[in-house]
Amino acid sequence: MNYQNTLDFAIQLDKQDPLKDFRSKFLVPKHNGNDAIYLCGNSLGLQPITAQQYINDQFTNWKHLAIEGFFTGNDPWLSYHKKLTNTLSGIVGAKSEEVTIMNSLTVNLHLLMVSFYRPTNKRFKIIMEGGAFPSDQYAIVSQVRFHGYDPKETIIEIFPRGGEDTLRTEDIIDTINQHADELALVLFGGINYYTGQYFNLEAITKATHEAGAYAGFDLAHAAGNVIVKLHDWGVDFACWCSYKYMNSGPGGISGIFVHEKHFTDTTLNRFAGWWGHREDKRFLMPHDFEAERGAAGWQLSTSPIMLLALHKAALDIFEQAGGLVPLREKSELLTGYLEFLINGINEDKNDELFKIITPKNITDRGCQLSIVCKQNAKATFNYLTENGIIGDWREPNVIRLSPVPLYNSFKQVFEAARILADSVRD
Repeated sequence: MNYQNTLDFAIQLDKQDPLKDFRSKFLVPKHNGNDAIYLCGNSLGLQPITAQQYINDQFTNWKHLAIEGFFTGNDPWLSYHKKLTNTLSGIVGAKSEEVTIMNSLTVNLHLLMVSFYRPTNKRFKIIMEGGAFPSDQYAIVSQVRFHGYDPKETIIEIFPRGGEDTLRTEDIIDTINQHADELALVLFGGINYYTGQYFNLEAITKATHEAGAYAGFDLAHAAGNVIVKLHDWGVDFACWCSYKYMNSGPGGISGIFVHEKHFTDTTLNRFAGWWGHREDKRFLMPHDFEAERGAAGWQLSTSPIMLLALHKAALDIFEQAGGLVPLREKSELLTGYLEFLINGINEDKNDELFKIITPKNITDRGCQLSIVCKQNAKATFNYLTENGIIGDWREPNVIRLSPVPLYNSFKQVFEAARILADSVRD
């Protein structure tokens, strides 16, 4: 698209936007009595207007039905999570039985590593991205130590080449091939939280399998943001949170994916719980565990209905929008417009005051742009905040801005860029 740096152009794009009315489905923080421009969906999505009603409905069920709420009423709690898996599986490119909803992200990461990190004297190494989100780093290090290995000898972190900000797929593949004989697991984020780089999950999975190892991904910044095809790509497992691009509330419930090829593999370890037992026999209270077929067999405890209700309120909006494909189409235009406007600021100043370290190729990124500020970085971020732009700060000098297609507009992106330009006026 040939973008233009004018308000009229932004307004015209909004008029043509088939998703323009979805903004009204969310509650937006206020700044000086007006809606703030919220560009922080990469950290916490906005609250759906229906969220409170969905919660209140379950409070009503609890009030009137008590324990019978598990079996009766409009939304029996025993099967409530199944109301969400069809929509969720579409978002992550899976079959419905390959996903389930449970726990929180890092808990699920640990549970999945119980199954898929199976070190031996020969194969024990893990490859991960350098600079991964700390939760991933901590989980992997602790799992390695739990198995009696030295993290320094076991964990291989891949960093960008000197002078570069993001990883090259060929370097990831080369590292996998170099350690193929000793490799047990490749565990990457889907999108790096700091740079916003969307890794080539298909290529990584293929190379990992050719090396004889498992491929898993933390999709915290990818789920609900970019097109993912976990089943078709043959990914072994994945997990994600729901409170970023899926707008399901702070600390919202997590989800997991396990490829169907592993459903009948009885050699996989797992930490079992009552809720993961075969549903048709669960209330017989058997002594021996027999897993429910599919990802549901990794569940542990009774589903937290209030968290599921919040998740359903958000996922229903995805369903109404037609799924992730139309959202992604808008996202590419919206983030591309922000990129165009930021580059325009640099051109006007004849200086790279704002360096975008997120990949330029739209297939290698989602909503987020990570912007290195050349001068007065924290002051620039504070100026944005003082003028109603809610973004995200990362030390030492990075501002993350994420225009989300469900609730951000082209006019908002234009206004955010205008204020960013004002922050560096002479």
